[in-house]
Amino acid sequence: MTNLPEPVRVVQLPDGTYTYADAAHLPAPQASPQPIVQHIHQAPPDRTTQRIALGTGIGAGTVAAGVYFGPLLVAALSSMAISLAVVALVAVATAWGVVTVVRSIGGNDGKVTRRRR
Repeated sequence: MTNLPEPVRVVQLPDGTYTYADAAHLPAPQASPQPIVQHIHQAPPDRTTQRIALGTGIGAGTVAAGVYFGPLLVAALSSMAISLAVVALVAVATAWGVVTVVRSIGGNDGKVTRRRR
């Protein structure tokens, strides 16, 4: 019976907790919980409206339509504005050309008009 291990001793530490005296039988030390670091960011501006809309309960279909048709509407309006600007430029250039031609070949009426100015 000499090959039996020694009995494990339990000792009380100064803080009142109990522990094993044999190092092989000591419980694993408890790791202290790590602090959780959260970074809270503001939602991108183009999604804020959709998040507010979902919060009011108007539905995901309306939000999806806003996400899809919003940029499409902006592109269409920009395209129309550019087209109108080109048409206005052509109209101004044409009017300037017509006035120049009328003044140069207008005969007596063109000369009188030119002198009044």
